[in-house]
This record gives sequence, C-alpha cells and structure tokens, in this order.
Amino acid sequence: MPDIVIAFFALGLIAGVLKSDLKVPASVYDILTILLMLSIGIKGGLSLHGSGDSIQLSHLGLIALLGIIIPILVYPILSRVVQLNSENAASIAAHYGSVSAGTFAVAWALAETAGLPLAGDTTLYLVILELPAIILMLAFYQHRQQQQSTEPTSLWSVWVEALTSRGVILLLGGVIIGALYGPKGLAPIEGIVIDGFKVLLALFLLEMGLCTARICTPLPLQHWRLILFAALAPFALSWLGIGLGLWLELPLGSVLVLGALTASASYIAAPAAIRAAIKKADIGMAMLASLGVTFPVNVLIQLPLLTKWLSG
Repeated sequence: MPDIVIAFFALGLIAGVLKSDLKVPASVYDILTILLMLSIGIKGGLSLHGSGDSIQLSHLGLIALLGIIIPILVYPILSRVVQLNSENAASIAAHYGSVSAGTFAVAWALAETAGLPLAGDTTLYLVILELPAIILMLAFYQHRQQQQSTEPTSLWSVWVEALTSRGVILLLGGVIIGALYGPKGLAPIEGIVIDGFKVLLALFLLEMGLCTARICTPLPLQHWRLILFAALAPFALSWLGIGLGLWLELPLGSVLVLGALTASASYIAAPAAIRAAIKKADIGMAMLASLGVTFPVNVLIQLPLLTKWLSG
C-alpha cells in the first residue's frame, strides 16, 4: 500500500478527472501552505536544537551548485529536442532547476515513515535550491535579449522578491524558531505544526491532485514532446541529487530528500518570477510540465520506489 499522504493526492486526481464538485477553498489552501512551510522549517530547526549537529556549509555549497548545473543541462534539451523557443526553454529550465516544496514535503514524510535518518540541515536544501536556477535563466535570457529596446528586469529585484517570498520567510523563520526554542518551547503548538504535519500534507496533496487534473484534462497532446520530457526527466535528474548525497555520505533520509528535490520542478516560486521577467514565456506550458506531469510522476512512482530502495 502507498503511504497515506500519496493516497490523498490520488483521491484529488481521481475526483478532478471525474469532474467532481470537490474543491479546497482558496483561503483554506493558503492557510495549509503557510502551516506546511512553517511545519517543515520548525521540524528542521528541531533537528538542529541541542543535538550537536552543525550546518555543513561545504555540503550546502555543493548542493547549491545543483541549482546551476540542472538548468544548464536541461536548456539544450528543451531547445533542441523538445523544440521550444528561447523564452519557453529558459522558463522551463528555470522551473526544473528550482524545486517543489510539495515534493520536498512528501519525501520528508516518506523518510520519516520508513525510519530513514535526516540531517539537521536538510530543510535548508529546499531553501538554497529554490533560487539559483531562476536567477541563472533570467540572466541568460536577458543576455540574449540585451540588444532589444525594452528595459530588462533587474536581477537585484528578482533576488529581493525571491528572498522575501512567503515560502523562504516561513522556512527560514521556522528553522530559526525550532532551533532556538526546541521541543520544550514549542510544546504549546506542537499539535498543529509538528504532530499535525501529515494531516496538513494530506490536505495539501488533495488540492494538488485536483490542480493536476485541471491542468491535464483534456491532455494537450500537441505538446507531446514536453509531456514526454516532463515524464522522463525526474528519473534522470534524481540521480544528480542521489549521487551527490551518497558521495557526501549524507544520512539516507537526506539522500532521499535531495534526490526528490533534483527530480522536482517548481510550481510556486518560478512561475511568479518568470511571469514578471519573461513576458513572452507561456506559463501554462511550464505548469503543464512541472505540476501536471512531473509532480504526479514523482509522488506516485519515483518517490515510493526510491524510498523502498534506500530502505532496502
């Protein structure tokens, strides 16, 4: 049987395909997102509190490099094989170099269920991998467009917007709070943000299943090259994270999370940044690939297989 949180994603997907009137109100979804990001940050901070674990800056630096390597590898494939124009190739390369918070949460939950150990700074993988690919692809696109008369978007403004985004603030804030207060200090709220983590994730994935169904129904077969790329890319990209994690001798739970992150594609941070900076990019195509195809492939197939292998 799959993990219970994956069953909720499947339920949302089935309900969406069947055109059910089931829906998660936007206000409820916003609350779920806030609580889930805060919960992830706090759980990571608790791992650092009084445990003797230190943040491995050298490890984090190498992990951050993956956010640069992945879009460099992916862009030529999107441009030449998938046959996208420069705007959409840069956009989707940024989405795949960045990461999915939802995929991270699922990988974390699977690691805990399987009893795979997690390093104290694992939450920081999500934070440091979210931005480099977006910045790199925007800089690359601006370089190619510098002869045009339109004024390019400032990379500084992109950095400021990204670093002050809701997800980054909640994750880093949660890490700091968890590390400072520890289990005793967080006892009054542990029922929601700690013990309730899987409940929050299950409801979040229910909405993600509904979103996936909306994007993929009907399946836009005219984009079959992009759909094929989005279905196969996770299986190749995950090994960049797994390989680095094993080489760094990270705990197996952290290896699973890192592999899940490199296999994922952003559907929150990247669309917002790309929409503002690359006006001609089709965000619908990026969402089709990242949320419509890659996310369910990871949640339903890739992550359960990796968890079983690492639990071996």
